[in-house]
Amino acid sequence: MNDDIKQIQGIKRPYDSNPTTNNAGYQPVAKKKKGVPVVGTTLRELIHTSVKAEQTTIDNRSRNCPYLDTINRSVLDFDFEKLCSVTLSNNNVYACLVCGKYFQGRGQKSCAYTHSVEAEHHVYINLHSLQFFCLPDNYEIIDSSLDDIKYVLNPTYSKEQIENLDKNEKMVRAYDGTLYLPGIVGLNNIKANDYCNVILQALINVGPLRDYFLQEDNYADIRVAPGDIMVNLVKRFGELVRKLWNPRNFKAHVSPHEMLQAVVKCSKKRFQITKQGDPVEFFAWFLNSLHLTLNGTKNANSSIIYKAFQGKMKVYTRKIPPIDMSEDEKRKLLATEEYHETDEEIPYLFLSVDLPPPPLFRDEFKESIIPQVPLFQILTKFDGQTAQEHKTYKDNFLKRYEIRKLPPYLILCFRRFTKNTFYLEKNPTIVNFPIKNVDLRELLPEYRIEPSALLENPSTTYDLISNIVHDGEPGKGTYRVHILHKGSGTWYELQDLHVVDVLPQMITLSESYLQIWERRDVDHLFPKS
Repeated sequence: MNDDIKQIQGIKRPYDSNPTTNNAGYQPVAKKKKGVPVVGTTLRELIHTSVKAEQTTIDNRSRNCPYLDTINRSVLDFDFEKLCSVTLSNNNVYACLVCGKYFQGRGQKSCAYTHSVEAEHHVYINLHSLQFFCLPDNYEIIDSSLDDIKYVLNPTYSKEQIENLDKNEKMVRAYDGTLYLPGIVGLNNIKANDYCNVILQALINVGPLRDYFLQEDNYADIRVAPGDIMVNLVKRFGELVRKLWNPRNFKAHVSPHEMLQAVVKCSKKRFQITKQGDPVEFFAWFLNSLHLTLNGTKNANSSIIYKAFQGKMKVYTRKIPPIDMSEDEKRKLLATEEYHETDEEIPYLFLSVDLPPPPLFRDEFKESIIPQVPLFQILTKFDGQTAQEHKTYKDNFLKRYEIRKLPPYLILCFRRFTKNTFYLEKNPTIVNFPIKNVDLRELLPEYRIEPSALLENPSTTYDLISNIVHDGEPGKGTYRVHILHKGSGTWYELQDLHVVDVLPQMITLSESYLQIWERRDVDHLFPKS
């Protein structure tokens, strides 16, 4: 991970480069000209123009197709990009429901027509309009027994289903016979994208974010500028959320192939599928990109991202005189306005927490010491009293960070990696933390604890819902994530396709890298109905 959070940059607009935000938190800045509306079309219009029902002739064969028993649901996989396996075109693509391959068109000279004649595979579905056809006879199939295939390709959720997601504690059975919990589903690691998988798994279990993307109507009317490829990020993430929470999947895992392709394209290959990356950098870029694409502004309630994750802090900065000066010169400098303490209130999306340096020597038994530190000890950085020294190439500053507003979902990033002149070094310090009832009221200034001040922070108690862990050497290694399933109250460990339940006591023994905490009053802030 880079030494400074400010080095994390988005691809559309720059982040806030204010030096007061260094090492404290991360905040994307949405810059839009006042009075200038966002021109272009909406995501809903783009979907409807690309998805049109084909004009077909319906006859007696449509409801009595003799080839429905040839459909093989065990080979159907709609997670991959909708490209013809012959021409690699994404226009008018059909899936063969017998072998699962994708082909273009259904005319007499098309790939799908040729495949139907050569392989005698007759049942196809249009991947965009969701219509079923029989080839080479070329008639539309109408049969309610095919609705399960249509639902797997495009899951939909009613408001009642969304309200009951956090109450469900029963496992469901996929078509292949495996049991799984909706929302606790493994993601395929194509090569080295485990750093993306853990972030996606953590985000789809954030209740308000999940509920927002489960219903496409929530973001279908956002304005999209002509030629803006960033809308694919929102579209693919919504599709992934709906697939991961689908209770009627054909298999108990999902491949994030289309989602990751959108990430590679929208980030201009900054984040790769084939190369290990930093989940915190990806997390920062991803949240910023979602916020901006959802037409978010600097307003705290301009997008679901800011509503869920944005808090406020006050940064106090004071310049330090050079060490080699005499005491009289220092007193004169401190009297000048340049060396007076300044303060600025800034928003943040996550807090960057510093870990104490590991011991240099082994203990008396010649065994390596595994250092440990309590969570509340390292959070004193944000109590408004603890000052930290920050050095630039010519000046030194003392900074204090004071939390003014706690967000509904608090994200903590532990600065576990430091890069020096020669190599990337990992801090193995274990952070000791409870997974429930963490009260952060002590971080707020004293005058904020008064009843009148609690209007902005009605609750300060948090419960852990996600914990991302890094195992192995810095720059390499693997990532895994611990997720709390609210319906059953069980913790699960997800590492790519491997999903196992885990004891809560084991979570605190891991080398945590990024955590998401949920405030106790989120049900009142984000009502279901």
